[in-house]
Amino acid sequence: MHIDTCGLSCPEPVIQTMKAINTGAQSLRVLVDNTTAMENVKRMANSKGFTVTMEPQGELFVLHLNKA
Repeated sequence: MHIDTCGLSCPEPVIQTMKAINTGAQSLRVLVDNTTAMENVKRMANSKGFTVTMEPQGELFVLHLNKA
């Protein structure tokens, strides 16, 4: 599942990611455009049992979340 949260300020990227996790998603790709959103999404995903890898792409960050 792919979630694009570019242009959104916190907590919206976290909320959208949480909604996807709550649907039962086991693997997510989340696109964020600021460091604060990246850190907050990572922290929330880790607390829900997901491993998170981050891939910088210019001004953007791609977060790959996988259920551990």
